[in-house]
Amino acid sequence: MAKSLTINDTTANPAPLGLLGFGMTTVLLNLHNAGLFPLDAMILAMGIFYGGLAQIIVGIMEWKKNNTFGTTAFTSYGLFWLTLVALIILPQMGYAAKPNATAMTAYLAMWGFFTFVLFIGTFKLNRALQVVFGSLTVLFFLLAIGDITGNHTIKTIAGYEGIFCGFSAIYTGLAQVLNEVYGRTIAPLGAAFAIEAIEEEMDEEVEAAGLF
Repeated sequence: MAKSLTINDTTANPAPLGLLGFGMTTVLLNLHNAGLFPLDAMILAMGIFYGGLAQIIVGIMEWKKNNTFGTTAFTSYGLFWLTLVALIILPQMGYAAKPNATAMTAYLAMWGFFTFVLFIGTFKLNRALQVVFGSLTVLFFLLAIGDITGNHTIKTIAGYEGIFCGFSAIYTGLAQVLNEVYGRTIAPLGAAFAIEAIEEEMDEEVEAAGLF
């Protein structure tokens, strides 16, 4: 009888790289949104390489680890950064018309909806990721409202909220690195939302009522 072969995954955790690529690029873009400096090549370069390509690579690595959530999130947000850069530079190069406020509102709102669904998924993960995806959901919708209304104050508020979101991702990524290096919790990520306990309690109530 043939013995079963067990393969242990000894590859590194790619998530910190993706979180840092997302977080650092988000902070820099939203420092611009907050009015601290103009949009220039620095932000575009970060969007193409660290926020964009690095996250796509991480998404592929998460696929190899059989992590559907990580694959979907990192690959999608990597491509988000590349599309955002394209929205800026394609009109400047004369390849396409600049999107109007309605088009940008639709673009940002769709990303907000997508992020909200992923935020629900983080209830099974940890509190740090809940903060990242929750604040990112708010950021997308604030930016969408700012575009559709043309209200500069809302965009400025979105900038500061985005800075918080970016730093929350940076913290989550670096916390995973430090915790792994030291082999213990140096920077806490927070326990997962107690959805399992709620489900167990509901099952017990149903069983007690004799419904099943």
